[in-house]
Amino acid sequence: MHSPTFVSIAPKGTQTDSIKAYLEDVTDTLLASLPAIGTLSADERRGIIARYTAVLEGNFIYWMTGAYLAARSEAARSIITDNLLEEVRDSHPAMLRRFVVAADALPTDTDAIAVAPDLNEVRLFIGRLSPVPILATMAFFESWIQRFMPYLEDLAQRQGSSENEYTQVHGVCDIAHSEGLFHALQAEMALAGNSHESEKSLYEGVHLLRALIESIFTGRSSMALAA
Repeated sequence: MHSPTFVSIAPKGTQTDSIKAYLEDVTDTLLASLPAIGTLSADERRGIIARYTAVLEGNFIYWMTGAYLAARSEAARSIITDNLLEEVRDSHPAMLRRFVVAADALPTDTDAIAVAPDLNEVRLFIGRLSPVPILATMAFFESWIQRFMPYLEDLAQRQGSSENEYTQVHGVCDIAHSEGLFHALQAEMALAGNSHESEKSLYEGVHLLRALIESIFTGRSSMALAA
């Protein structure tokens, strides 16, 4: 697991720009750490798809609902509502399930156990309902998902799948979702004024989520690696 590092937050007028730049750097680092796809065995490819599914399928809407419950501004709530509406109306979990079945990569108990410790930490973080850190975390996650989609689609194709609706949809819609969440973050930070969180608490969820994403890649919990 990478040790958390924090950047100083810029003056209020450029806060979200500074945060966005930092989160893009975290995303760049994560993507650079992906194993070269051509070196992976069929079982390793299946494992990454399965662990991703074990995390996303039953948790993403819960996390976004937590963001909605935490938000205090009408602007942020409206943006999150639009995101949730699309997730539910178009049944993104069902879309993901079709993608995974076609790749013969349904999660097993072993896949779920591999991500469980880091997943639980993210769940507990969401449960604290701190609006600014949650929105920073979800903006990061939407941006990361969008950039991860080509790799995920390549994994599935190498498993013999031609089902790509999930990856194609999220490779496009999550660009707008991420931008919307940065606007929601700005609205919440403006509402909080000078009472916003410290650097460390602002990025707490981002680093918990980063550890969870790394467990998707490796099949090993960050807690097990640290022990």
